[in-house]
Amino acid sequence: MPEHELAITAIFNDNLAGIANAFLTAVGRHGGDRPWSNWMVMQLLVIGLLMLLFGILRSRISMDKPGGLQHLVEVVYEFLGQQAHEIIGHDYKRYLPIVVTIFFFVLIANLIGLIPAFESPTMFPPVTLGLALLSFLFYNIQGMRAQGVGKYIAHFAGPIWWMAPLMFVIEIVSHLARPMSLTVRLYANMFAGEQVTMVFIGLTKIVFPVIFFGLHLFVSFLQAYIFALMTLVYVGGAVEHADEHH
Repeated sequence: MPEHELAITAIFNDNLAGIANAFLTAVGRHGGDRPWSNWMVMQLLVIGLLMLLFGILRSRISMDKPGGLQHLVEVVYEFLGQQAHEIIGHDYKRYLPIVVTIFFFVLIANLIGLIPAFESPTMFPPVTLGLALLSFLFYNIQGMRAQGVGKYIAHFAGPIWWMAPLMFVIEIVSHLARPMSLTVRLYANMFAGEQVTMVFIGLTKIVFPVIFFGLHLFVSFLQAYIFALMTLVYVGGAVEHADEHH
């Protein structure tokens, strides 16, 4: 089904098509006359909003009179920090910044679809797959850093030597399935939520849109939390042997 072009996407395609085609050509693809997709533009917008958000926050950080934005970010950081401490252990602060960043990116990407002229980029599989691959690479790299490449790979074989070949295959398949699980969970929930909300907005004008607006808001926070939590769980599993050794 052809993708309808958002107004902001049309601006990018009318004025910045050359930039997108140059990038697509570099990776072996060609975007045509209108290479910008909605999800590409919306991702850039989310990144811009994140930079603006944290730029404003940095300029207004106060120990004596913290503002509402600072309170919100601190609550999220402390909550995810508690989760990380329970899952990972004493060295959790090393991994927290990237997980908090992932949380806010997913959250804003989910919520931006509530604005009539925009769409949630997390409704599109390429976006959720990119986030899932980031999580996958992050926890594997941290596992290798914490244990060393050899020991990290060796723990896939399990503690029983004669079951090592079977366990190794099972672990590899299990780890490779994680990006797909993260991709499908986030994409399916956001796509379904968006479609249900749009249907009821089309049928009624006041009561049901408000209800489903609240539901979309809840799902947006929940899916951002689940994505961040699963990343923490994967990191915890990747570095736990190093923590036991110490």
